[in-house]
Amino acid sequence: MNHAEGRVRIWRKRHESMHPTCMSTTLQAGGGSVMVWGMFSWHELGPLIRVEQRLNSTTYLSIIADQVHPIMLMAYPNGGGFFQQDNVPCHGAHIVQELFQEHEGDVTLLRWPPQSPDLNPMEHLWDEVKRAIRQLVPQPSNLTELDSAIHQAWCQIPHITFQHLVESMPRRITAVLKAKGGPTKY
Repeated sequence: MNHAEGRVRIWRKRHESMHPTCMSTTLQAGGGSVMVWGMFSWHELGPLIRVEQRLNSTTYLSIIADQVHPIMLMAYPNGGGFFQQDNVPCHGAHIVQELFQEHEGDVTLLRWPPQSPDLNPMEHLWDEVKRAIRQLVPQPSNLTELDSAIHQAWCQIPHITFQHLVESMPRRITAVLKAKGGPTKY
């Protein structure tokens, strides 16, 4: 098989037309997707939370109140934990901001520019997960397999990977400031 420009070319002899090594599977109608929400700290990867419905402010509030806040209290019982979000509309919703104000002593909410992968180490962890899934043979063939593959890839990210991401934040911030908000090597 030869992959070029998004096309797959298969070279075969005439009598091999139906041989499995000469066939390439495809997904009809675009397959599907699974939405998960994850968190990590300096010390460890946190859980992945499968989001069963569309992520809007109510769903996001539920994730923060039911999942994130209890985890943050366990990890930082005396406060001192930081929480980063990228300020997409559901993050900035009034009901979400009220929850953070209510629990101001428990968690410090970092103000963050929207869509800033240079400053968002989580985007790099998602890239690790995507690369691991692209390497799977065979590829997940349904949403249950995809969900399982995502969780497995997440759990296999080495500790040193997210530790390096956390340690890189001062360099990332310096690079973004130097580039005056423009693109950086990160």
